[in-house]
Amino acid sequence: MSNQSYFGGIADGLKTLGIGLKTTLREYFTPKSTEQYPENRKTTLHVAKRHRGRLVFKRVTEADEALIAKGAQIGDYKCTACTMCEKACPNGTIKITAHMEENPETGRKKKVLDDYHYDLGDCMFCQLCVNSCNFDAIEFTNDFENAVFDRSKLVLHLDKEVYKGGSLPNLIDGGAPLVIGKFNTKTK
Repeated sequence: MSNQSYFGGIADGLKTLGIGLKTTLREYFTPKSTEQYPENRKTTLHVAKRHRGRLVFKRVTEADEALIAKGAQIGDYKCTACTMCEKACPNGTIKITAHMEENPETGRKKKVLDDYHYDLGDCMFCQLCVNSCNFDAIEFTNDFENAVFDRSKLVLHLDKEVYKGGSLPNLIDGGAPLVIGKFNTKTK
């Protein structure tokens, strides 16, 4: 019985080796295609809308009637410095500094944002900060071109910048339209 299982093991091993070689040879002779990323990225590159590329502040628009009624101006950020995103961040990528300020008209105290410090280089893109924000003040965009030579340039102050979109046209809408089965490629 041990001889039968010994030769059976060898047969199983040879069968597995044959399957692996067959797969390797099939892939070796399949035509390869390469996405021509840097050259043609403005015309045919498609990025999914739900891709998490970088964190940005949402700003007050005409559609935010409730915020405008409370005195917010169009273009202001929605962040209230509640620090929920900072608490939800698992690795300390977000650091918020704020101070309390009294409104002279109502006499009520309100937290005012001083700095929203976001380190893109340390971010895990887990979206826990976006999910924890009760005011819908932050979101991830699909802007993925964030390569820099100096790591300190990855530290962003979201309250001081107005994000106008990435370097690619229509990137926020997904870039070029997605065509299934057809790529901007060269065939080798």
